[in-house]
Amino acid sequence: MPGIPAAVVISDIVKRFGRFAALRGVTAEFLPYRLYVILGDNGAGKTTLLRILAGLARPTSGTVSILGSIGPRAAGNEIGYMAHPSLLYDEMSGMENLRYFARLYGIEDDERCARVIGRVNLDPSLTRPVGQYSQGMRQRMSLARTLLHDPKILLLDEPFSNVDVRSAGEMVRLLAEVRDSGTTVFAVTHQPSLLQASADEFVWMESGRIITRSRELPASSEAKQRP
Repeated sequence: MPGIPAAVVISDIVKRFGRFAALRGVTAEFLPYRLYVILGDNGAGKTTLLRILAGLARPTSGTVSILGSIGPRAAGNEIGYMAHPSLLYDEMSGMENLRYFARLYGIEDDERCARVIGRVNLDPSLTRPVGQYSQGMRQRMSLARTLLHDPKILLLDEPFSNVDVRSAGEMVRLLAEVRDSGTTVFAVTHQPSLLQASADEFVWMESGRIITRSRELPASSEAKQRP
């Protein structure tokens, strides 16, 4: 769209693991304030692309620009990354987890931690260890951890994995709110229909390449995305 600079620019990204090419010359631009859903079969390169955008993996060749001209590593404080594992400490409560991660960002603010926990519809006063949470609660707490520092780029890898319908619906509503408040959201998922009403664009990957971008979810996508 003319006049709006891209939030993320990917130029001819290749990522090899030995002889295997997980990404094969991916080039794309993504506008800010959008919710992008990344689709594709297992092995399509979705998670590899997300990890490169997060600065957790380096491309073999090609470049990534985040929010103008800085690369993913330099933009670390502007990026929130929710991995497939929750990355939470099981022996700690939700509040203790967020307090710990907040300090990694130089944030000393219990009220902020409590407010973020409340945004994902969990109780910040709950003292139960995260290891005793349901899967839906763990995923919502992981999302809270990701949102703690108000990132401008939000990267989510299978956020609805093993999550009940109610929790998934709550997460979808929050992601739409986050997008509307000025964050660019990328969500890799095998359950694209959950985001059908909220997504701005569906991006289909196959064999390490982006092959289709569409505002509409093809009717066959839900069936193809099931593992």
